[in-house]
Amino acid sequence: MPMAVISRLALVFLLVLLGACSSRSPAPQSPQLPVATPSAYVGTAEDVLFRALGLVGTPYRYGGNTPEGGFDCSGLIGYVYRDAAGISLPRSTRELSSMRVPSVRRDSLQSGDLVFFATSGGRSVSHAGIYVGEGRFVHAPSSGGTVRLDSLDNSYWQRAYLDARRIITPGLARHP
Repeated sequence: MPMAVISRLALVFLLVLLGACSSRSPAPQSPQLPVATPSAYVGTAEDVLFRALGLVGTPYRYGGNTPEGGFDCSGLIGYVYRDAAGISLPRSTRELSSMRVPSVRRDSLQSGDLVFFATSGGRSVSHAGIYVGEGRFVHAPSSGGTVRLDSLDNSYWQRAYLDARRIITPGLARHP
């Protein structure tokens, strides 16, 4: 097994040992369905995965969208996609969940997919994370927490799980 693959697996397993959260997103500000807007550079799902994992431990802050200022769940997602893949995404969790991108079944999740949850009861999206593989996702928890890695198999996340969306499709090129 190549050393790079072993190193990546070791990083994922190390982060699994770190430690769920919920946050409410602001209401959408536009009645139109939002879209993901790629720039000239479009990174890969692997770029997104490693950038998200690298932010584990960053403090939670409602409305936050930078490593220096902290993150809420949608701020984390927007930052990671902009920084790692050059893709601008809508700001709110609700807008992220209604983007015109492919929906993904839970048994078909791939690294970089966005996962959505109803953490406030009901069926309304109120939280989101970035799937990183092996049943795990990175997300920004509620006040007092930090960006962390959690398992979709955890009973809390199983009950709250709504759906998933794929932002980076295999047809997108890495560089222009």
